[in-house]
Amino acid sequence: MKPSDFRRHYGVHWQTFTNMLAAYQAAQANKKKSGRPSALTLEEQILFTLEFWREYPTMFHHGFDWGFTRPQRFAPSDVLKMR
Repeated sequence: MKPSDFRRHYGVHWQTFTNMLAAYQAAQANKKKSGRPSALTLEEQILFTLEFWREYPTMFHHGFDWGFTRPQRFAPSDVLKMR
């Protein structure tokens, strides 16, 4: 992925991501391991979180604008019933 595409997709520059990864790896190295291992690598965990944060404001704004308390899915027939 090109750096400009990475920034556009995740909302941070590649160098910022690598700094976040280094800090997260250091924190995880000192953490006591317990429970089931994660299905995602540390890199994937950060990317997943960045992607979620990048999309969350959209859902927040829709909720604010349309009165949703959480993301909801409406079928076109549901929209017509609202009229």
